[in-house]
Amino acid sequence: MTEEQKRERIDFLSDRLNEASRAYYADGIEIITNYEYDEMYDELLALEAETGYIRDDSPSINVGYETAAGLPKITHEIKMLSLNKTKDRDELRAWLGDQVGLLSWKLDGLTVGLTYENGRLVQGVTRGNGIEGELITANTLAIRNVPKTIPHKGKVIVRGEAVIKYSDFEAINEAIEDTDAKYKNPRNLCSGSLRQLDPNVTFDRMVNFYAFTLTLSEGVEIGSRREKMEWMRSQGFDVVDYVMVDKDNLIDVIDQYEAAIPDFDIPSDGLVLTFEDAGYAATLGETAKYPKDSIAFKWRDQQADTVLREIEWSPSRTGLLNPVAVFDPVELEGTTVSRASVHNLNIMEDLELGIGDTVQVYKANMIIPQLAGNLTRSGRIVIPDKCPVCGGPTLIKEDEGTKTLHCTNPDCLAKHVKKFSHFVSRDALNIEGLSESGLLKLIGVGALATFPDLFRLSDHRDDIVSMEGFGQKSYDNLTASAERASHTTPARLLYGLGVPGIGVQNSNIICRACRNNWDEIQHLDEAALIDIDGIGEVLARDYVAYFKDEDNARMLDRLLELLTLDESFEAPGVRLLGKTFVITGALENYSNRKDLKAEIEAEGGRVSGSVSANTDYLITNFPDSGSSKNRDARELGVAVISEDEIRSMLGKE
Repeated sequence: MTEEQKRERIDFLSDRLNEASRAYYADGIEIITNYEYDEMYDELLALEAETGYIRDDSPSINVGYETAAGLPKITHEIKMLSLNKTKDRDELRAWLGDQVGLLSWKLDGLTVGLTYENGRLVQGVTRGNGIEGELITANTLAIRNVPKTIPHKGKVIVRGEAVIKYSDFEAINEAIEDTDAKYKNPRNLCSGSLRQLDPNVTFDRMVNFYAFTLTLSEGVEIGSRREKMEWMRSQGFDVVDYVMVDKDNLIDVIDQYEAAIPDFDIPSDGLVLTFEDAGYAATLGETAKYPKDSIAFKWRDQQADTVLREIEWSPSRTGLLNPVAVFDPVELEGTTVSRASVHNLNIMEDLELGIGDTVQVYKANMIIPQLAGNLTRSGRIVIPDKCPVCGGPTLIKEDEGTKTLHCTNPDCLAKHVKKFSHFVSRDALNIEGLSESGLLKLIGVGALATFPDLFRLSDHRDDIVSMEGFGQKSYDNLTASAERASHTTPARLLYGLGVPGIGVQNSNIICRACRNNWDEIQHLDEAALIDIDGIGEVLARDYVAYFKDEDNARMLDRLLELLTLDESFEAPGVRLLGKTFVITGALENYSNRKDLKAEIEAEGGRVSGSVSANTDYLITNFPDSGSSKNRDARELGVAVISEDEIRSMLGKE
């Protein structure tokens, strides 16, 4: 390339990488793969070193992301820099030289700095662009394992990674019925949970914090990295796991970390190596972007070449058609892989995909299958103009540069899968193992058209066993779960039917009023419904209309033949009869607010989602917080009680 061509390439790479970073950090969208980003970044570094041409906004000299508009900004007392990186074990050992180092996980979440004064947490801030971050003190106070106070009274600055564990992430997504609303990965969910305005969101999303750096500790003399880690631990912090290494055992320790990845519950994208001698490290200084006392080791992803056989357009409830690459099976990181999400049309176009192309496949962070590249780049993929589910017309939409494909037919069966996911959800019939994607597959093979079909899956055994992602074991588990679900209660059934306006609470209220007699529940008239506390005229009208509909009536007749309803009835308690409660903030004795709500309702109380003049009590463990519910309670004169007080009212203490 000529000098001019190299500068043009630097401009292109800088613009593309900045665009990808903004999309990823601000919107949680991948417009290029992780692999492509790393390849382009390395190319940019090489061209900048060769030409000396470095733009002011180059990703090579700028850290992190721009701060969000909705949060206060603050300049870091001490810069929060990112780390230089390598994927080469020998290069890492050469960097360490004859020094002793501390090797730890490089956690994949949101880097946060915590400041303590007089033993109290007074400030929490994101890394932002390394110079300026976002002030998130209230949210850091809601992180479950962040100490609110520490024994040391001098000023302390601790830095670490806020993360959401894989197990917690899966539990959060499992509770979301809408496939399109499910979160893409723990890293983006964690970032969004901290960079918003409600601390309750941070707490509910199970964010944890792991300290990795002691930046400032007034009144404490600490001479080594290990002593810093142990001092932070003594103050009540959870710290990242670490191992002491030298040039002789470094490679073996890396191998041990790598072997632990499949069972490691915290998102990680590599390791961090830091010099143990704090005095020596302090003499090294820093570049504009990196400290020189630490370096990141990124896993060198195992790759395999394979042949692309199909782009499967996975449908969703909103009509979004997600491209999924289906290729000849390959072994990666000890498992067989044959599918990888392509995420959007941008990535498909960048890779110039075509059926029969030889594509490179890897596992991002050794976990998630991704396409790394395309060796043949035929570009023969034809974006379908008809929906694969209903045959309706499709439309390409572009939102802030991200292109996606959608079905425009409002009657597409895939868009009505929501009613099935609602029916099988935890609070309804609770048929385990059926995500919306699984339900769509059942619809696709003709095994599912109405609710009763879920209890006749044995009629379609061969079709189900042969479905992508299923097999005999999945079929056995699914049919066993359906059998368990067929023994249910009137309240679960009523909620699962999806009667307009009838949620969990109204289902329970109606069933209690009818003493769990299903025949009476099904044949309530408007007058009888309006007499039930909490049921208004509109709900009553829609309720009666649902059960009078002939198609619904026929479906219910078939469904009831397949279900066993437990119509036994035990009168509710009366300790809280006629009282209305609102719950806000974190709880100590309950895993979630739903459990406390159930206890209140079992004693005749009612739980509302917002404070009003009809509210009798606001339940909170943080009465002095500035939440909107606390403010509303004060303005309306609503009594504010603690978790201990409501437990006492329930007879728990």
